[in-house]
Amino acid sequence: MDTGPWYFCLKHHTVETRDGCAERHRLGPYETRAEAEHALQKVAERNEQEDAADRAWRED
Repeated sequence: MDTGPWYFCLKHHTVETRDGCAERHRLGPYETRAEAEHALQKVAERNEQEDAADRAWRED
């Protein structure tokens, strides 16, 4: 069984171990495979939070 750290490959849209694709093609490291599987969702959530903060700042 593979152990972490885990990465999400942006090129293949798969979860990989450190022996996967080049670093420029991946997000991570993540402690668990489940965290890596949800990497794009986490990125979208963080982007929305930052966009909301930017909107609030501009409105002040």
